[in-house]
Amino acid sequence: MPEHTRVGTPIEASHQAHRDSVSDDTPAEPTITAAMEDYLKTIYRLEEDSLPASTQLIAERLGVAAPSVTGMLKRLADLRLIRYERYRSVELTATGRKAALEIVRHHRLLESYLAEALGYTWDEVHDEAERLEHTISEEFEARIDAALGFPRVDPHGDPIPTAGGAVHTVSDDRLSTLEIGERGTVCRVSDADAEKLRYLGGMGFYPEAAVLVVDRIPFNGPLRVRIGDAEHFLSVELANAIHVHREPATE
Repeated sequence: MPEHTRVGTPIEASHQAHRDSVSDDTPAEPTITAAMEDYLKTIYRLEEDSLPASTQLIAERLGVAAPSVTGMLKRLADLRLIRYERYRSVELTATGRKAALEIVRHHRLLESYLAEALGYTWDEVHDEAERLEHTISEEFEARIDAALGFPRVDPHGDPIPTAGGAVHTVSDDRLSTLEIGERGTVCRVSDADAEKLRYLGGMGFYPEAAVLVVDRIPFNGPLRVRIGDAEHFLSVELANAIHVHREPATE
């Protein structure tokens, strides 16, 4: 019996043409470079710290010139990863936030692995994770997560996003906002400056440490803070780097 080639009906041909047109019109996922990931992560971190994602702050965090930041922000806006208007703070779009969370997850899992498995100190892990975060696979990321027992925070107390992009956040306050006599528990410490981390770590300002504000020197002076049996003076700049869970006042 001779073989016959099946010819589609007009309706089937119409449906196929519609599917082809939909496929052609579907925008491809934007190609995101390592440099773009650094910008998205920085914008996310500024939003996480309730700071405006301004050109100036992004430039300071990344250590680049403002004109370079402006050029990159325009590229990210063209890819619909951020909402950008000149002279205003930028915001991540849903697509940009998804990409930012993925690289933040890589970074914080790597920091945790470096600290727990390889013995890095908490002031060393940030720079090392910066070098590795763009290169690891999703499989490697998942294995690190499982090997560490699925940690919820990194060594500095920052929340680690889940593989699905969920972030467990708890409201906190900067230590600098506590009044005399108020107590708190350290929940996270900024990892932006390794030297500050070493200094604060030397005084015991790690996550879960209990602190008491003993005194505040007027006119934006330092805070006198008790941690354990020791008292320390902290500048406002250092106190701003420490986030605490404020304890409710007792009568």
